[in-house]
Amino acid sequence: MKITETSGLNRAEWVELIDNWIFNEKHRAILKRRLLDEVKIEKLSEEFNLSVDSIKKIIRKHIPTLKRHIENKDT
Repeated sequence: MKITETSGLNRAEWVELIDNWIFNEKHRAILKRRLLDEVKIEKLSEEFNLSVDSIKKIIRKHIPTLKRHIENKDT
């Protein structure tokens, strides 16, 4: 199950969360395209002119930050 489905946040809240806690502009765009628009990693690789591994690393790097702030939002 995807993080966006289990969080209870709507799209606008996700955009706000990503904008507030992901400081690299390209990384924000990648996360929004992947998490909110459900674009496949291979397509993101082409779109952002990065390797598939780079896209995966960016996503893996930032998911814990987003999860942490989702949890803090609930308290």
